[in-house]
Amino acid sequence: MTSRRQAESAVVIGLDCSTTGTKAIAFDRHGKLLAQTVATIPLYSPKPNYYEQNAGDWWSSTQRALKRITQQIDPDRISALAISNQRETFVPLDKNLQHLRPAIVWLDERCKDEVESFSRKIGKEAIHRITGKPVDYAPVVYRLAWMKRHEPHLFEKMKMICDVQSYLVSKLTGLFLTSWASADPLGLFDMQKKEWSPEILMPLKLTTKQLPELCRPGTTIGGITREASRLTGLPSGIPIVAGGGDGQAAGVGANALSPRRAYLNLGTAVVAGVYGSRYRTSKAFRTMCSCSESGYYYECSLRAGTFAVDWLVQNVLRVDRTKHPEIYRQLEHEAEQISPGCNGLLHVPYFCGVMNPYWDMNARGIFVGLSSSHQRGHLYRSILEGIAFEQRFAIESVEKVVGSRVSDLIAIGGGATSELWCRILADITGKNVCIPHNREASALGAAIAAAVGAGWYPTFREAANAMSRIDRTIRPNKANRGKYAPLYPVYKSIYPHVKATGIETVLKG
Repeated sequence: MTSRRQAESAVVIGLDCSTTGTKAIAFDRHGKLLAQTVATIPLYSPKPNYYEQNAGDWWSSTQRALKRITQQIDPDRISALAISNQRETFVPLDKNLQHLRPAIVWLDERCKDEVESFSRKIGKEAIHRITGKPVDYAPVVYRLAWMKRHEPHLFEKMKMICDVQSYLVSKLTGLFLTSWASADPLGLFDMQKKEWSPEILMPLKLTTKQLPELCRPGTTIGGITREASRLTGLPSGIPIVAGGGDGQAAGVGANALSPRRAYLNLGTAVVAGVYGSRYRTSKAFRTMCSCSESGYYYECSLRAGTFAVDWLVQNVLRVDRTKHPEIYRQLEHEAEQISPGCNGLLHVPYFCGVMNPYWDMNARGIFVGLSSSHQRGHLYRSILEGIAFEQRFAIESVEKVVGSRVSDLIAIGGGATSELWCRILADITGKNVCIPHNREASALGAAIAAAVGAGWYPTFREAANAMSRIDRTIRPNKANRGKYAPLYPVYKSIYPHVKATGIETVLKG
């Protein structure tokens, strides 16, 4: 009876190390959130469009978060821990395993000029076939090419290239390992062979010895060392289980493990992922390893999600959102009074270029139909509608390639707290928008990996079914669908028409 009671009281920790902070969340075997802590991580911008972090802050924030969580729950209840991590971020280490330079973060755009020259060395089609990613500046490989050209003195000293997961795993276990689902966003990973790609590494004159070992998500990597135990409060020997990048972990946390359900992360960027068992490539999406024992996510990414809303607040309305957080509630109220279609105002949300399906780094955001009658509520609503139109376009493009239809969008991230935005998404896409009980989907996805690694469940699907649930569903409004229907083909035509004018080239200078 005692062992049964202990099993029932056991918890797993989902450690989510994101761009802004590290969250440690304890879940039971039913997915109930029992304790939660967060420790912030500073982000620096030494130049316009350059974004860096001190990798040591990843570790110090992890220590703080774990120490606090072990003060809220009995550490002896913890069965395992797994990590979800910010993607396309890396830190190079020297022979002494010390940082050679600050980590370059996924938001960083310094490598844009390296993309074309590097991709020519291998071939754009070959890069896409091997990595699952059409050529774009997001993967780490192009930042390594930038470093090789601009910081050769550091590049030559590089002993180890760490993604966030392998860096934290090394601190917790003393081993340099990472999961397939954390390795593949680097753009150095052969998605079919599940190994580092010599073909991609060769032009950089790098070897696989300079990269972490690889393992399947859900695999036990190692145990907490005595030193890590002292620094975190976790008992020595607790298993660390391979997790994955925060996007794929969110898909698992949302239980989007069938082609009928897609996760829709309404964050700084808006990321949607449709699960599939087959390895496919298409310009309609980028292919990512699922944070599960098998499968892939056909992922659509829009860099300007809530980023575009923050741009409106800070740069147009000139409101300090830290001093006046109520501005978002005010804009939401004003936008709710405006009819679908925003009185003829359309927005194309390509503030930070466009990924799928155009893969144009130089694309710009566009407002069409702006008149003197439009007010700030119209601008706000047009951004929400524009992102929703883009999601319909993106998901329909995936559906055409894979030959199946998505019925449910599992909304996660900060934007999912907006009732208005979720209704707009349902009305424009024609999909059900489902609000999960737990919106910390990335941490829950990591916890599901830990639950599988701890032997609680034999498969990720069984673990996700047990630990993830939907609170409510927003269904499309038929009348609003009718109002949006004629605007959708107009929306789709805007970027191709603007592109055909050559204006991007002129604006780029």
